[in-house]
Amino acid sequence: MTAAYLHEDQFFPGWTVLVLRHHATELFHLSQLERAQLIDEVSRTAKELSEEFQARKVNYELLGNQLPHIHWHLIPRLGTDPAPLKPVWQVEHDLRLLHGAALEVAVSRLRNRLA
Repeated sequence: MTAAYLHEDQFFPGWTVLVLRHHATELFHLSQLERAQLIDEVSRTAKELSEEFQARKVNYELLGNQLPHIHWHLIPRLGTDPAPLKPVWQVEHDLRLLHGAALEVAVSRLRNRLA
């Protein structure tokens, strides 16, 4: 029902985007069964991210203002978080891109957890 992707910016380690595979813009566009399945996948993914990154809390964002398609931002908030009381959108920081082996390791960790 969904596909998981590491967010390009890994300033918040483990930031993952969970994208609905078929197009819908609102939760009420889904059947009751689809909504239940989606929430189960969101919850399962959040649990795995929380365990993998030892998160103090996971933030869940379902906005769709810029991209009108159901997709969840799941953001593990760690003990080392520089601004634990602010939403990630309000935390000024330099973009942290992963490249090469670091990117491969991060993607592999996510795949193994969600397999």
